[in-house]
Amino acid sequence: MKEAEPGSPSIGGAASVTTTNTSAALNVEEHASTPPASDRHRTGFPKQGGQSMSYWLQQVRCDPLLDHRTSETLPKEADTVIIGSGISGTLVTKHHLETWPSKSVVIVEAREFCSGATGRNAGHCKPDQWRHYGKFEKAYGKAQAIKIMNNESATWKALVAYVQENNVDCDLWVGETLDVPLDEDVAKAARDVFERYANAGGKVDHIKVTHDPAKAAKISKIKGATACYAWQASTLQPWKLTAHIMRENLKKGANLQTYTVANSITSDGSGRRKWTVRTDRGAIACDTVVHATNAYSAALEPSLRGLITPKPHMCNRVVPPRALSGSKALCNSYGVLLADGALFSINPRCTADGNILFGGSNPGQRALDEWVEQNPGNCINDGLADLESVTKCVKDFVNEEFDGWREAEFGPGEGFAYSWSGIIGLSVDGVPFVGALPGKEGQWICAGHHGHGMARIFTAAPGLVKLMNGKEWGETGLPDVYQMTPQRLEKLKKVDVDTPKVAII
Repeated sequence: MKEAEPGSPSIGGAASVTTTNTSAALNVEEHASTPPASDRHRTGFPKQGGQSMSYWLQQVRCDPLLDHRTSETLPKEADTVIIGSGISGTLVTKHHLETWPSKSVVIVEAREFCSGATGRNAGHCKPDQWRHYGKFEKAYGKAQAIKIMNNESATWKALVAYVQENNVDCDLWVGETLDVPLDEDVAKAARDVFERYANAGGKVDHIKVTHDPAKAAKISKIKGATACYAWQASTLQPWKLTAHIMRENLKKGANLQTYTVANSITSDGSGRRKWTVRTDRGAIACDTVVHATNAYSAALEPSLRGLITPKPHMCNRVVPPRALSGSKALCNSYGVLLADGALFSINPRCTADGNILFGGSNPGQRALDEWVEQNPGNCINDGLADLESVTKCVKDFVNEEFDGWREAEFGPGEGFAYSWSGIIGLSVDGVPFVGALPGKEGQWICAGHHGHGMARIFTAAPGLVKLMNGKEWGETGLPDVYQMTPQRLEKLKKVDVDTPKVAII
C-alpha cells in the first residue's frame, strides 16, 4: 500500500489525495453527494464485524433490543418480511400492523437493531424549507420542488407529534435551526434561491431572514456569517426513537430477528407463497417483501445497481470546554454553508448532554470520497473512525468562527472526542424510491434517502403502506418524483452523468 504524501490526510490506513476547490455553489453541484461516475454500480452487504460505534449506539450497550430475536429459530413463513430495522423498516412495520393486524410480519436485520444509517447519523430532523428549491425546480419543475419542501415540513411535524403524543424518551429538541452562509458568493446564491422560491409561491413566512452580516453574526454566534435563515427544526436521539417504535411493534406481534443477513430473494418453489427470503440462518417463505435497507438495497436487488450507491460519511462528536458550556453553550442547530457546496451540519444537543455533533458534507469528506473511489470495496465500510482530514476541518472551523474556542483550555474529557462512520444511500436522481419494485409483484421499497432520511421517512413509510394496501399515489401525499415506477427505473438506467445532484444536509 502506498504511503501518504507528507501533509496529506490518511484515510483508513491508505493514502488519499487533496483536491482543489471549484466555484462557490449552494449545495447544488455538491461534491460529497454525487454517486461516483467511475463506479456507480458498486454495492455491498452490511459490514460484519469491526464497525465503528456511533455516539447513539454507545449509549445503549445494555439494551436487549440490540440483539433481540423474538423467536429462537427463524420462522419458516410469514405474510410479510421487512428487510432492515432502521427508521424505514421500523415505521413500515408499525403502519403494516395497524393496517393488517392479523398478518404476520418478520423483520430481519443483518447486525444489531438499528445499527445502520439511522443509528449513525448526526441526530437532526431538519426540513429543507427553501435551500434546495433551485436544484429541484431545475430537475422536476416548480410544482414538484415546492411539494418536496412542503413534504419535508409535514414529515418534521409528524415526527415531533409522535414523540410528544407518546412521551418518547429520545432527547427531542424543538427550536430554531440556522442556515448560515460564510461566503459572499454563497450568500448571494442563497438569496437568489430563497427569492425565487418565494416568488414561485413557496411558504416562507415562517423563515426569519437576516442579510446584514453583523446582525447575522450576532444571531448565529458565527463570526464569518454573511446572512442567516432561521426556522423550526429538531434534534433527537434517533436510535431511541426507533427503539420505542419497535418495542410497540413487538407488543403487537411483530417478529424481530437481528444478526440475520438476507442474502437473496427468489420465487417460492412450494407454490404456497410468492417469495423466499434466504438468509444465513435459513429461509422464510412470504407473499410480501419490503426493502428497507437503504444504501445496501442494490446488493440484494440487482435491478437497483447503479440507482442506489453506498458511500461512507463521517460524524464528529465534540465535548465543549467548560468556558463554553452552561449559559454560554450553543442553543441552535446549524447548517453552515461553505464555498464549493460544502456544509457543516451542527447538532449541539441543547436539551440533552450538550455534546456537539458535526455532520454534513465537511470539506474533509472529499479526501475520504477519493479514497473510496480508489478502494471501492470500502463503499460499505462503516468501520472508519477519527479521520484526521475530517476532524481537522471541524477544529479549524470552530477555532476560526466560534468566540473563545481557540483560547479555551481543554481538560481531560473535553474536546474533539471521537468520530465515526455511517453509510449513506445515494440515489442517482437525488430523491428516494418509494413504491413497488417493477416486475417483482409483492416486493416494495423505501430507500435511497441521500443522507436526508430523517426529514422524509416519517411520511414515506406510511405512504408506502398505503400503496401496499391498494391506494393511489395521490393518497400518499408524497412528491410524485419519489414514486418507484417502471418508467423511472428504465430512464435512470440510461442516465450517465447528467443527473440532478442533491446535497447531504
